[in-house]
Amino acid sequence: MTAGLKWSHVGLNCRDQHATEEFYRRWFGFRRVRAVAPGDGTEIIFLRLGDAWLELFPASGPAGEAGGDGPAVPGLVRHIALQLDDLDAFLAGLDGAAPITLGPLSFDDFIPGWRTVWLADPDGVVVEVSQGYRDAPPSS
Repeated sequence: MTAGLKWSHVGLNCRDQHATEEFYRRWFGFRRVRAVAPGDGTEIIFLRLGDAWLELFPASGPAGEAGGDGPAVPGLVRHIALQLDDLDAFLAGLDGAAPITLGPLSFDDFIPGWRTVWLADPDGVVVEVSQGYRDAPPSS
């Protein structure tokens, strides 16, 4: 039933799609791969980084509450997460220009070398950026 199944994308609702696109482009290297107009006067922007896609949808209303590692409300995504090799280099590149909501924190008690920081995108979506996470070894 799941033959060929793989992760596809995350759809984000955005007050300003172009500001959100710039955030993911600037800080994470996503690039625009498509934009479509479904015929209702709106545009959906598709971003890609390797095998990860984001779809940016227009939305109105107040931005989400960005904080910590994301909302702890049932039915809402807590955060989206990206991994990289050097968290310190990433943080140095931020130079205080992106809002950190939590961290950086070390989780050496669980996995030696696992470190994480959380940022807020322009609409309050929390983005976790981690270094060093590994799955547990298979049990025998």
